[in-house]
Amino acid sequence: MKKNAHSQLPRHPNAIKVKEALGYMFGDLGNLLNLTFVSTYLKVFYTDCFLPGHNVSAARISTDLTVLFLVIRFWDAINDPLWGLLVDRRRPSKNGKFRPYTRSLAFPLAASVVLCFLNIHLFVNSYALLLAFAYVTYCIYGMMYTGMNIPYGSLASAITDDPDSRTLLSTTRSIGGGVGGAAVTLVAQKLIYDDKTTLNPHKTFIAAVILASFAAVSYILCFYTTKERVQYSPEKKKLDLKLTYGTLFKSRPFLTVTGAGLMISGLLQFGSFNQYLTKNYFGNSDLSLWITISTYAPMVALILFMPKIAKKFGKKEITTVGLALATAASLILSLIGPRDSLRENPMPFILCNFGIGTGYSFLSILTWAIVADVIDYQEKETGIKNESAIYAVYTFARKVGQTIADSGGLQLLYKYAKYDPDSATVVGYIPGVGDRIYKMVSRVMFIAYGITFIMFLFYPLNKKKLAELHSELDIIREKRMQEIAETKNNA
Repeated sequence: MKKNAHSQLPRHPNAIKVKEALGYMFGDLGNLLNLTFVSTYLKVFYTDCFLPGHNVSAARISTDLTVLFLVIRFWDAINDPLWGLLVDRRRPSKNGKFRPYTRSLAFPLAASVVLCFLNIHLFVNSYALLLAFAYVTYCIYGMMYTGMNIPYGSLASAITDDPDSRTLLSTTRSIGGGVGGAAVTLVAQKLIYDDKTTLNPHKTFIAAVILASFAAVSYILCFYTTKERVQYSPEKKKLDLKLTYGTLFKSRPFLTVTGAGLMISGLLQFGSFNQYLTKNYFGNSDLSLWITISTYAPMVALILFMPKIAKKFGKKEITTVGLALATAASLILSLIGPRDSLRENPMPFILCNFGIGTGYSFLSILTWAIVADVIDYQEKETGIKNESAIYAVYTFARKVGQTIADSGGLQLLYKYAKYDPDSATVVGYIPGVGDRIYKMVSRVMFIAYGITFIMFLFYPLNKKKLAELHSELDIIREKRMQEIAETKNNA
């Protein structure tokens, strides 16, 4: 009888099927094909291939690249909110409000990725011109990626307002992101290196063309397999910047999620330094393959069960437990090395990464469902649904994390680990340099996961609070639509 009663529970009117959730997945598959390739290899391309060879010191390259990343992020502080406002103010077309961007920007974004890896070093013998080219191409890439990512992220809240369906969307998005990120590591690693340690700029350019093309096709598939069905007031209120952005910095849920996004995106970006770790500590860049497998395998194992686990225990609750595990595993990773026995047998390193990957999987899979919850919270508090503007601030915070990782990481690489351009041609372990790179990578991981764990301890939207939030929001939305209908009838 209980089973029968449960089966008769009404289906949410905007619930979606797995088929559409898989269609949404293609968008983040495209995102991560682009983002992972750029974030993992562009820095190595700059330091090992693009900028050396002009009688410029390692210190000068380090400083110039640090400034480059900071300048681009300064521009993003303007660019990202502008994209958010542009998307929010866009009037829906027959294809919706957000979906059209996944089609219109697919190939411009692909072109910007390819330009980043165009090795004009072959034709230009000026360090200043090379650096200027890096500024222009990286800036264009950042603008195109933001223009794609903000409406894509906002699209989830337009596809459905059913909490369970949103968890499904976040899960499938994580699948797409995981496949995209893993594909870059598994495929590109084999394509772009000579002798397992030396980055080949020509092969890197070819890989950029292939991966960016696949990403563009993925965005097109996302466009044709999703539908915007959540409709809000057609009478768009005048955008109040103070209300939209000012209230965010008084919101505990938003500050927690944004802070966590900054830390985790920075940590993922910092993962690009694993290229130096495997090359100059372990002496085998193929180890990156096993690092990727150990990190993503737990996600593959958990991903199908995550919606049910989250529904039973709560998103905040299981994410906090996962972060505690990742923090503990990264602490062990820091304590066990560097040592000669670990270089000879990296299995303990792989096992610790497996523990980190298991803990991180909870946050990774549920991130976008948590962000959607924060958007709902802001709507209840302010009465305005400006998901793109909110998403833009969150996206910018993630970019800040990436910049801190790139700029700070480069300073650590050159000044703490004593890496220099000559190391790019070294095959194998470099005493001193390799050991310091290991310490740099492992300690940063522990600090970042530890801080994120503490942040989520204070995240207020637990399972009980979320249920109350969605109940209140349903009443508010129903009342709003009734007021609009009455206004139309009176007119």
